[in-house]
Amino acid sequence: MTAAAWTPPARWPPLGADEVHVWVATLDVDDAEAASRLAVLTDDERARADRLVREPVWRRFVAGRGFLRLLLGRYLSVPPARVTFTQGPRGKPGLAEAPGFSGLRFNLAHSDEIALCALTLGREIGADVERLRADIAVDDLAQRFFAPTEAAQLAALPAEERPLAFFRTWTRKEAYVKARGDGLMWPLDGFEVSLGPDAALVLDRNEPEAPGRWWLTETSPEPGYVGALAVEGPGCELRFWRWPATKAREMSDDAGPGESGGVDPGPV
Repeated sequence: MTAAAWTPPARWPPLGADEVHVWVATLDVDDAEAASRLAVLTDDERARADRLVREPVWRRFVAGRGFLRLLLGRYLSVPPARVTFTQGPRGKPGLAEAPGFSGLRFNLAHSDEIALCALTLGREIGADVERLRADIAVDDLAQRFFAPTEAAQLAALPAEERPLAFFRTWTRKEAYVKARGDGLMWPLDGFEVSLGPDAALVLDRNEPEAPGRWWLTETSPEPGYVGALAVEGPGCELRFWRWPATKAREMSDDAGPGESGGVDPGPV
C-alpha cells in the first residue's frame, strides 16, 4: 500500500467485523494543533508530557497521545479524555471493558514524525513502523536479533537491497510480537518471517500452529518508511486513512446509506 493511497476520509468510516482500519498521523504539528491535542489528555498524561524537557519530544508525545485519544474516542463514541486504557499481563495496551464494550482492539506504533494506529474488532493486532535508514549496521543487528535463516538470507542479498529487507523483517517481527502481547518474553530469533515484498509468518518454533493463526501484511504510510501489521485470524479487508493534520474534529460524522459512524454493531 503506497503512501499516495492514504487520504483523509470525507466521512467517518464504520469499522466492520472483517476489516482492519489503519491510520497514519503526523507528529510534527503546529502550535494550535498541539494545544488541541493537549486538551484531550488526562492529568497524568499532561504530567508525563511536562517531564519531557526537549520541545520536539514533548510535541511529538502530545501529538501522538492526543491522536490516539481522538481516534479511539470517535470509534467508541465517547469523549477522548474518557477513553480508559488497560495493560495486558505483559504490558500490551488495551481498552477497559465497559457496558456496551465493542470488542475494539488497537495497536499504536511511531517512528520519528509519524504515528501508525491499526484497529480491529475481536482480533488481536500488532503494528510497527520504521523510518528507513542507511546508517546502521544491518548485518550485525540481524546476527543479534534475527533467526539464523533470516540473517543468512539477508547477508546473501546485494548490499543495496539489505536496508529495505532488514526493516521489512524487523517491522514484521515487531508487529507479530506486539500482536501476541508477549513483549520481550517471545524471542525474536525464535520465529521467522519473509524478507521480500510478500509478508508472511514462515515459522514459529514455540508455536508450530502460529503461521495458520496469524497473517502479516506490509504497509508504506510515507515515503522513506516501512511498516507491518500482524492480525489474528483469517485475512480481512484493509482500509487505510490519513488523520487530518488540523481541524480533525470537523470530519463529518455522516455515513452513507445503511451505515453508521463508529463501530459497526454487527457480530464480532
